[in-house]
Amino acid sequence: MNNKLKIFTNGFIRENPLLVLNIGLCSSLGVTTSIFNGLGMGLGMTFVLLMSEIVISIFRKLIPSAIRLPVFIIIIAAFTTIVQLVLNAYVESLYEALGVFLPLIVVNCIIMGRVEAFASKNTIGDSILDALGMGIGYTIVLILISFFRELLGGGTLFAGTNLKMELIPEAYRIGLFNSAPGGFLVFGFLAALVQGIKISIAQKKGKKVEIEDPDCQSCSSSASCKDKTTCPVAEKTIEKAISSANAAKAAKEEE
Repeated sequence: MNNKLKIFTNGFIRENPLLVLNIGLCSSLGVTTSIFNGLGMGLGMTFVLLMSEIVISIFRKLIPSAIRLPVFIIIIAAFTTIVQLVLNAYVESLYEALGVFLPLIVVNCIIMGRVEAFASKNTIGDSILDALGMGIGYTIVLILISFFRELLGGGTLFAGTNLKMELIPEAYRIGLFNSAPGGFLVFGFLAALVQGIKISIAQKKGKKVEIEDPDCQSCSSSASCKDKTTCPVAEKTIEKAISSANAAKAAKEEE
């Protein structure tokens, strides 16, 4: 049961695709100018991810390894098309607001990464939990980014819906948050907050705070590296560089 819970909650903070893994940022920052857009994109992405992981997990043993990526893309594209058609038919305003970012779900790194790293190697039950956890974590972050950008940049909340609220007078709105730099600014603060929470929790439990570096996963010394706050490989590289510099300096002095 604990393992199932861990799979489901991984996408919330520990492996959040946006704030921790930093993938799928282009579409995320492009659509989060309003809560309505952010929620719509999050739900659409979650649907495509869930259905893709289910199908790929079911047929994982039948898909030839040599052509697995094209097969994955075809499956993802099929469910992305379903989302497009449904939004175009029933929520046209959202369909137009998401624009090009909606069809780009097909090549979104989050979905391709999860189906390749998880669904293609695990059971259907675990794949469903993984997809729901990642989708919910992704959607929550989109809503948070949208909340601050819409409120500070547009002075409203829930624009584009019947619940629209005007909260900040136009004179006090900050137009920066309607642009890409404003999106990166909000994203940066949220990412820093998540890292601060993780560090605080680790310190309360008496654990060493690890520096998260994807390059460590492929490092030959990672298995024997006990204290990940320092890198023995980096230290050796620095020592070699210093030694080379000293040798070059000594040779120049002798000349």
